[in-house]
Amino acid sequence: MSSDRLSSASGSSVTGCASATVSTRKRFASWKNLTLLRRMVQLCMFIFLVYGATVVGFYAADKLSGALPSLSCAYDENGADYCALIPLQHQVDHGISRAQSSGNWLMLFLPVLTTIGTFMLMFVVLNKAFCGWICPLGFFQEVAHLIGQKLGLRKVDSLSSRWVDRVRPVKFLMLGGLVFGLPALSGLGFVSGDLGDPFCKICPSRIMTTLMNGTNQELYVNTSSPGYMVLSVTGDFLFGLMVAMALTLRQPFCRICPLLAMHAVFRKLGLARLVKQGSGRCDRCGLCAQACPMDIRELQTDFNHVAKPQDITHADCTLCGRCVEFCPDKDVLQLRYLGQPIFSSSPGYFKARNKTQKAWDRIQLLELQPEDKSQRKQQVTP
Repeated sequence: MSSDRLSSASGSSVTGCASATVSTRKRFASWKNLTLLRRMVQLCMFIFLVYGATVVGFYAADKLSGALPSLSCAYDENGADYCALIPLQHQVDHGISRAQSSGNWLMLFLPVLTTIGTFMLMFVVLNKAFCGWICPLGFFQEVAHLIGQKLGLRKVDSLSSRWVDRVRPVKFLMLGGLVFGLPALSGLGFVSGDLGDPFCKICPSRIMTTLMNGTNQELYVNTSSPGYMVLSVTGDFLFGLMVAMALTLRQPFCRICPLLAMHAVFRKLGLARLVKQGSGRCDRCGLCAQACPMDIRELQTDFNHVAKPQDITHADCTLCGRCVEFCPDKDVLQLRYLGQPIFSSSPGYFKARNKTQKAWDRIQLLELQPEDKSQRKQQVTP
């Protein structure tokens, strides 16, 4: 009898421990949230990149790299670093001018290649996650969108496929025209020297970072020349448009950012990847594309009947991981680093994450735009 009781007690103990373990795992799964982790990282990087001069120094030569793969601005003297687009414009403009007058074209290529090389050394480590996890301007737009959501503004959940196709080439035009084209023409003397760094003059990050430091010195109209006046008015308008659109549309400026285009060119070299091994269920689902803040519909349509995971890191992808979070099928989508999965889709995570999202969406500060219940539909929201 004693041995039977001992066995029974042992069995009950094992069962109890197993139940406790399962319960603990369920509680862990209920709060585990990749988006929350990402936004904590974004907040830390925002503080560091916008106010980090107290750590690294205030002079341009003190900054971390001078070729950061994220839109952090040199006009912000309190920042810890600035993006690669700033030196590239000046190197193309001044380098072509010096090389043409001296006949020594190394004066152009060496500085440009050095900047791109420095950019690449960092970019390879995180790939396009520099957009989704590090960029201060990307975080600013996400916060603006959260504010718009909590004020009850009606969201544009996604752009139509037609508009997405129209917007996608703009980032490459911005990179080719404003970062390389006009500075090159300025260096050759075909256009005014006012156009030596045109992207910096209209970049929303220039105004955002300086405003975050309590100064409006970059929010102005420069009347010193017609070229500067046009660029400054364009920059002010673009910043205001970005803020207004971000209240209802996810990541409006990211869609046309020339740095995103530069990322797209080198994305196959990055160690971080988004991979997919889809099935027939993907054809009928589409939650991943719905969750994507960049409206990448290929997340649903590509690689649905493949034998092994395929790299689906799209040119517009920021590696934010939301598509993985809202995929309800096990291991269909994965974030990988050096080929190893670091975050995978799963039914358990999806269920807990979706529940958390719905609870978050119910929180409203104001209801500026009344909901049309007749048109209500179940959607994944940021």
